[in-house]
Amino acid sequence: MANITRYDPFEVADPLDTLFRGFFRPVRLDKEAPQIRLDVKEDEKSYAVHADIPGVAKDDIQVTIDGNTVAISAEVKKNTEQKDGEKVLRRERYFGRVGRSFALEHEVDEAAATARYQDGVLQLVLPKKTAAAARRLAVQ
Repeated sequence: MANITRYDPFEVADPLDTLFRGFFRPVRLDKEAPQIRLDVKEDEKSYAVHADIPGVAKDDIQVTIDGNTVAISAEVKKNTEQKDGEKVLRRERYFGRVGRSFALEHEVDEAAATARYQDGVLQLVLPKKTAAAARRLAVQ
């Protein structure tokens, strides 16, 4: 009579497998850097951008415009105040630099662009550059 055995693909056949199995687990980072969340709207003359950047001072926000590329970066500074006898049990707030860049369909007129920061929301008004009219050259 033949013995019937059950095959388990996850069964450990070698004791060394159990030793190394714990070393090769995928790493999951619970503390990812926060991203700047954006809403971008467009009309005939300009783009309107609303970016959520909570907990940042107005002076720590930088906006760079290069043609049709807009880059927003901000630095969240760490408050190092700690009272005597106090210890941190858990820290979930992020401290450091965050940034985001994106490209728009049309080039932006940097000179006419405006930025306003209020209640954790950065509001940008980015006027589109007017297309230069084609110029006809006289052939001599």
